[in-house]
Amino acid sequence: MTDVNVSDAGWLSRDEMDAARERLPILYVDAVPVRVDEQGIVTKVGLLLRLGEDGQVKRALVSGRVLYHERVRSALLRNLEKDLGPLALPRVPPSPQPFTIAEYFPTPGVTPFHDPRQHAVSLAYVVPVEGDCAPQQDALELTWFTPLEVREPGVLAELANGQGTLLLQALASLGV
Repeated sequence: MTDVNVSDAGWLSRDEMDAARERLPILYVDAVPVRVDEQGIVTKVGLLLRLGEDGQVKRALVSGRVLYHERVRSALLRNLEKDLGPLALPRVPPSPQPFTIAEYFPTPGVTPFHDPRQHAVSLAYVVPVEGDCAPQQDALELTWFTPLEVREPGVLAELANGQGTLLLQALASLGV
């Protein structure tokens, strides 16, 4: 293999690549934990209660980054365990398919999703959980709502950064 002149080949130099990494969208996963009955019908939807960076208590979905060299399935499992505890027993298929892709922008109004810290792209999943859930780390509480209760405007208003929209999209993808 011959050496290629970096500027001639159109490749980024190390400094240019480091600068690009500071400006690229970051990949996340969002998960809507659900309980299902014997027929696979959603009976409950789980929402976390978290203390936000602004000091306000808000409802939230399970969410977290996909780490470098981590499979999406592994990121889902890691973030579900991080927020719901090691005994949640999520049922994530071998090749999970998102119900949507949410783009969070630091500028409000570009999409329904907003993250003041960064531009993030999130693969969003509905994940049945079968075990005992106990909020972990920065999650204060997990509340289970029926699909009707979780659609109430007061509950949706408690979700920050457009996650109420994401929750409604999850329910629509399930036909609920």
